Amino acid sequence: MGRSQESFSKREKEKKKAKKKKEKQAKREQRQEDNNQGGSLDDMIAYVDAYGNLTDTPPDEQVREPEEIEAEDIVIGVPKKEDSGEPDVNIGTVAFYDSSKGFGFINDNNNGEKYFFHINNVNYEINENDKVTYDVVRGRKGMDAVNVDLA
Repeated sequence: MGRSQESFSKREKEKKKAKKKKEKQAKREQRQEDNNQGGSLDDMIAYVDAYGNLTDTPPDEQVREPEEIEAEDIVIGVPKKEDSGEPDVNIGTVAFYDSSKGFGFINDNNNGEKYFFHINNVNYEINENDKVTYDVVRGRKGMDAVNVDLA
């Protein structure tokens, strides 16, 4: 009688594979059972209360009455800009200016920000430490000063 071609280690590997397969099947069945539990529609519905928070209880219809809105109170369009008291003109000091290259930086007197400016955006001849007024626009690398004038 011949010996089986299966060695001890082969049988052990096959037993491990079968055990893993059974465990995997049991986990799959358990997930399916858990997934089907509590699947009623009432359990899945969420409500929003008067403060915008999610809750599982329906809102009281009697607690909140609709407000009366008159047609004259409805504003259509962009609201008018109110005067905030801040000046529309930015005032600063020329911190650095290189006349040979044609650029410089302005320190804002209100918030201390530095703005780049180019000689093409300057209306008068300026030097370092001059007080200037300017407008601010978005440039390639940040905010730039344009329409620079002596203050």
